[in-house]
Amino acid sequence: MRIPWIAAACLAALPATVALADDDCHAPRVAWQPREAALQAASRLGWRVEEIEADDGCWEIEGRDAEGRRIKAKLDPATLRVVKLRHRDGDDDRRREDVRAPAAPLAAPPANPLFQNGKPPVVQVN
Repeated sequence: MRIPWIAAACLAALPATVALADDDCHAPRVAWQPREAALQAASRLGWRVEEIEADDGCWEIEGRDAEGRRIKAKLDPATLRVVKLRHRDGDDDRRREDVRAPAAPLAAPPANPLFQNGKPPVVQVN
């Protein structure tokens, strides 16, 4: 009698494990630029594309960079920015570079009476 309940619990947990798989890009499908635009973005970067496919929510490109090294890159499908880039040198040495968009510049902190005239605050212990 326990076996059907255990099987049902395992089957119920299966969709949750699929939902935990994380995509590298999160653009909705309607915002994707076409494959040809991704190919043009790669050529502007000096890459020679050997294969392009949709993978993990990104355009995944395999080919060679301007120096002739093998590369595997992922482009955000909406902005065509490089999300991940991996070079493979001639010695089959793999180097991975995670390319992230630059962080937004820090805004000025809000006015605070503790910091006046550029002087550090004075701490008093009672």
